[in-house]
Amino acid sequence: MPEGDTVWRLAHRLHQALAGAPLVRCDFRVPRLATVDLTGREVRAVVSRGKHLLTRFEGDLTLHSHLRMDGAWKIYAPTERWRGGPAHQIRAVLGTAAHTAVGYRLPVLELLRTADEPRVTGHLGPDLLGPDWDPTEALSRLLAAPDRPLGEALLDQRNLAGIGNVYKCELCFLLGASPWLPIGRLTTPERAPALAKKLLEANKDRPTRVTTPWGARARPFDGGAAVRAERRLWVYGRAGRPCLRCGTAVRSAEQGPGTEERVTYWCPTCQPPPPAP
Repeated sequence: MPEGDTVWRLAHRLHQALAGAPLVRCDFRVPRLATVDLTGREVRAVVSRGKHLLTRFEGDLTLHSHLRMDGAWKIYAPTERWRGGPAHQIRAVLGTAAHTAVGYRLPVLELLRTADEPRVTGHLGPDLLGPDWDPTEALSRLLAAPDRPLGEALLDQRNLAGIGNVYKCELCFLLGASPWLPIGRLTTPERAPALAKKLLEANKDRPTRVTTPWGARARPFDGGAAVRAERRLWVYGRAGRPCLRCGTAVRSAEQGPGTEERVTYWCPTCQPPPPAP
């Protein structure tokens, strides 16, 4: 599932491609919007809210979409061939004279009044990449359930919006804490929202996510791009491979609801298990 930095970057690209121009083509291929035609309406803005995308049109209308696991928006020039998947996977087409945005496999696609956006995003915590970011509020939400495992608390969008499974695992490692540690037992819990903000800000303009000192740029002695890719992330996706800090084999396990697609990765040495109460 794309995380907050990826969705922020996508919103930025869609805004650059569509905003300020009227639609010359509008095609929704979902039953509830099958008769809707926004042709002629100007695209006012495309913004992200956590992992949600909001495309705003003149006339107090917003198209709300969410990518979930495999949704995508692709942007094409007028004569460019669409390559995001077979035609039957297309759910939305928004075209101006200069660009066409095509939404593939979108599990969430709904039209609402712009004034009603809080109906679909009002449950979210402070957005790590949004104008409403408030570290004090984020910390208060995280600690509201002090017995909740750290990994689950970080992943809950009601606490702070934008963290996905990759950042959850990387943040737990950088905090030196087991993902199963009750969040109320973190020695310095205020570091959690601060580190989350730092990581997403550092990656929002990067095509490839990096959380280690080695992944951002090549060095003469590191073996080039292949090794650099191997060392982009501390623990995520590295089950069975040595920890980049201590050499212990990284472990993986399911954690919390929806575990079939949210495997947790951690180093048992750098992130020791929680002590018995």
